[in-house]
Amino acid sequence: MVFSSLLFIFIFLPVTLALYYLFPKRVRNIVILVTSLIFYAWGEPVYIVIMLFSTVFDYVNGRLIQKNINNNNNKAAKAVLIFSIAVNLGLLCFFKYYGFIINNINELFNLSIHVKSIPLPLGISFYTFQTMSYVIDVYKRVVPAQKNFINFATYISMFPQLLAGPIVKYRDVEKEITDRRESLQLFSEGIELFIKGLFKKVFIANNIGAIWSVIKVLPLDQLSVVSAWVGIIAFTFQIYFDFSGYSDMARGLARMFGFKLPLNFDHPYASKSITEFWRRWHMTLGSWFREYVYIPLGGNRTTRYKHYRNIFIVWFLTGLWHGANWNFVLWGLYYGIFVTLEKMFLLKWLEKLPGILRNIYSLLIVIVGWVLFEFESVSGILNFLGVMFGVNACRFIDTTAVYYMYTNAVLFVIMLLCSTPIPSKVLETVRFKSEKIKIAAFFALYIAMMFICTSYLVNQSYNPFLYFRF
Repeated sequence: MVFSSLLFIFIFLPVTLALYYLFPKRVRNIVILVTSLIFYAWGEPVYIVIMLFSTVFDYVNGRLIQKNINNNNNKAAKAVLIFSIAVNLGLLCFFKYYGFIINNINELFNLSIHVKSIPLPLGISFYTFQTMSYVIDVYKRVVPAQKNFINFATYISMFPQLLAGPIVKYRDVEKEITDRRESLQLFSEGIELFIKGLFKKVFIANNIGAIWSVIKVLPLDQLSVVSAWVGIIAFTFQIYFDFSGYSDMARGLARMFGFKLPLNFDHPYASKSITEFWRRWHMTLGSWFREYVYIPLGGNRTTRYKHYRNIFIVWFLTGLWHGANWNFVLWGLYYGIFVTLEKMFLLKWLEKLPGILRNIYSLLIVIVGWVLFEFESVSGILNFLGVMFGVNACRFIDTTAVYYMYTNAVLFVIMLLCSTPIPSKVLETVRFKSEKIKIAAFFALYIAMMFICTSYLVNQSYNPFLYFRF
């Protein structure tokens, strides 16, 4: 992790907030920029140069596009746009897909080109998409080019969402970058969101992830059907609470500084179709691909064949965005198949079924999909799926499965409930005798959650952020 969690929570964040509110409004973006660069440089002292290059590069490109648009020179503006996209994608491809491309060339042509290991710069997939969306939107006249470099650099490097999103389009924060209004209400909402996200990550994701870390490395001859299902269901919850927890923390931190970042997760496991699932999961990534790839290709306003082609292009790229390996491409195309089938006829069939059956259908497809996501080799995917469905399992159930189900039964119930809107609806129905009692009750709740998270962070050695690798 870039900072140790405790160092971030109890030193970096309080110092940054103190500096931010001590300085006058006109220099607060500078405070965010400087502290964000320190935050990034802590973990990436070398690759901070890449982020700074992208920032300067697309700031200049935005200004050039705006200048050419103002002069009615659309050809020059388009040339700058194409150059910008090419360089941005070139950087992303080099750092993220260099080894993948060379290895496939070696296998395809029986060559032995040496592949040098290149560490992936943290957050490059996220901030590259942000800089590209900005330049594209300036070209499309959706937003004017930002003239102030500090303001633009603040948008790109803002530490709450720098490493793992949500992917924020410039127009989402355009007004707040230059004229935001911090308030006690917004700050308190930010604290609540941050603590909820931290609890999701530290208490739920880390604890359930420990189960998957054991089960996924078990030899096949020691893996039962139930163990395989317990393991992949554990991962299903881990990746949701890990990533949605980070997104909530990012949104909470941003609110403390006066920014309202877009929602990234909306109870996706409560979905009743795969189409609905992807409207609720990693919403900012889906929005990015829809707006900058799917719609420019023609979206659904074209022939049926081209419509399905557009879906598969988007899902191929969505899978590839997640990682430089064929399993991610398979994972993306896997969802492309189900989204296409639903658009063709499956949604009409599903609508005739009871809601619970539709939800089970969606969850089963998602759970199987996480197998494709987690195992890098085709053999690993097929072997694990084989165990799940009883083809090459050692037995139906074993002591490992019983142990993890018994010792984590309460946690599984908590995860299941927290994956739905039920807890929020229950809290909304609770009535307090007075507003003071309500404030005191929620204050005690969040203090308790913070205490639990801190205790776990002090003692836990297992504390990964899954989406940092993307």
